Amino acid sequence: MIKKKSKIFIAGHKGLVGSSIIRRLKDKGYNNLLCADRSQLDLTNQSKVFNFLKKNKPNFIFIAAAKVGGIYSNNKYPAEFIYNNLLIQNNIINSAYLCGIKDLIFLGSSCVYPRMCKQPIKENYLLNGELEKTNEAYAVAKIAGIKMCESYNSQYKTNYKCLMPTNTFGPNDNYDKLNSHFFPSLIRKIHEIKIRNKKELIIWGNGKAKREVIYVDDIADACIHFMNRKFKGSVINIGTGKDFSINQYAKIILKLIIPNKKIKIKYDKFKPNGTPRKVLDVSLAKKNGWQYKISLKDAIRRTYKDYLNNNRKYAN
Repeated sequence: MIKKKSKIFIAGHKGLVGSSIIRRLKDKGYNNLLCADRSQLDLTNQSKVFNFLKKNKPNFIFIAAAKVGGIYSNNKYPAEFIYNNLLIQNNIINSAYLCGIKDLIFLGSSCVYPRMCKQPIKENYLLNGELEKTNEAYAVAKIAGIKMCESYNSQYKTNYKCLMPTNTFGPNDNYDKLNSHFFPSLIRKIHEIKIRNKKELIIWGNGKAKREVIYVDDIADACIHFMNRKFKGSVINIGTGKDFSINQYAKIILKLIIPNKKIKIKYDKFKPNGTPRKVLDVSLAKKNGWQYKISLKDAIRRTYKDYLNNNRKYAN
């Protein structure tokens, strides 16, 4: 159980999920927070990570640090995705054990599950089939992180938990045209249609792939909730349990950002669709006292407001 004076290390505190964990911890009265940017701590350097944890002795660790990206970057840079993610998680998890830190949350991803997985996806479907090729390297790294946590829990009696969030979006997201995930990419494209008075939206693939999304503050709340709660096993899905097609998401965002204009949607079918469908079974999370709170439309409004306020390089 996290106490108000507990020292908490948030790895990846400047990223989408890490920055949200910081906000939510502060909102709940936790102020003994430990952070280090890349100039202070290279998470890919084993000795530096060990020395940092040994010196600072945090009581709890949230691993939100990772090399992430959408279909384009995962497909183009698989070596960097598998190598850097393995380094980051291996260094933090092993150093936490060596420094006697018993409580840790490792953030994985719903892409760890097989491409043609039965829907909705249960935690025990892990390793039951082939992965989606476009993000296989990233998924393999995350699966290794899960198995590392499970192995340390079994052998060393640690309390390392693995949360598998679905597609996450919100303040402080990456809106790069090529390297972002599909949801922030849609927000940027639709904003540009609005300010440039365009009449068409081009979507990668055929728009039929179905995805589940969740607002980042719900993920942060789940991290804090499960750090404070014991549950059977070490892996738990975090999502809404609801999914829509990429085409449907595009229409929802269009109505919220450009409510009074007819925009034609076109499809770039030379681009990949990715996994046909991906929606998580979140019954285990609900059974253990957590469920999402922020509606899709409210989450989009909050995210778009942040986009306009803090992404000037994209927002004009």
